[in-house]
Amino acid sequence: MNVNLNLSFFKISIIFVSVLIYHRLIGLAFSASVGLMLVVLACALPTFQVWWPMFVLVFYVLSPIPLLIAARIGDTDALSGSSNAIKETCLFITTGIVVSAYGLPFILCRVGTIEVVPAILTMAGNTWCFITILIFFMIFNRDDDFDFHMW
Repeated sequence: MNVNLNLSFFKISIIFVSVLIYHRLIGLAFSASVGLMLVVLACALPTFQVWWPMFVLVFYVLSPIPLLIAARIGDTDALSGSSNAIKETCLFITTGIVVSAYGLPFILCRVGTIEVVPAILTMAGNTWCFITILIFFMIFNRDDDFDFHMW
């Protein structure tokens, strides 16, 4: 009877961990959709109708790639306190990508391609999406049963 109790506890704990992982993913997906909604609003509002700010989506796709490479190649995760040349290079590239994502709306506004309000909405969407990406790395770089290296 004690063995059955231990096995049922083990099954319940596995189910609980998998449910927590799915809730985290659902929360991150919802958060990313809010950031993308801000960028789409910057483009699709009837007074603006300019779709140039959608180019920041390229930066959203490119920004986690160097950190994933650093986590995959390096012996430590990308956000840990230790340092090596690969990690520092990947963090530098990620910083350049994030700064470029914030610079694009400024440049488009300065040139006159978009107005100030779409630039502000795009920056708010940038902030929201990059915080979501940071939270993804903070959640899934811990030592859990789930590992994002399988992606």
